[in-house]
Amino acid sequence: MRKNEYNASLPIYLQLVERIQRQILRRERNPGDKLPSVREMAVESQVNPNTVQRTYSELERVGIVETRRGQGTFITEDKEKLENLRNELRNRQIGQFVEAMQEMGFSPREMVDGLLHYLNEEAGGEN
Repeated sequence: MRKNEYNASLPIYLQLVERIQRQILRRERNPGDKLPSVREMAVESQVNPNTVQRTYSELERVGIVETRRGQGTFITEDKEKLENLRNELRNRQIGQFVEAMQEMGFSPREMVDGLLHYLNEEAGGEN
């Protein structure tokens, strides 16, 4: 998803939640970092401030950020919560991959073989 391109089938606030979570995983935003104010994020994301407020509330509900009265919203420094986020997002992506491959009729062995081939040959990665 490009910076301000949104998928019409998913609420924008959830897309912003996912974007911020991915930024945290890529270490573009680090534990203890202050997020932009609601208004700043709204302008940056080209959405209504209420959408950003809902985004921040959802991130706070799942424990990824904390709001400090009079100071702003900060990414948690709780390493366990951040590791849980990383594992959750990884498992979600794997689940989507496996579901799509099963719908196409691939067996678990074919999925593993295909993934290893892709990582070793196509992506130039290391096993």
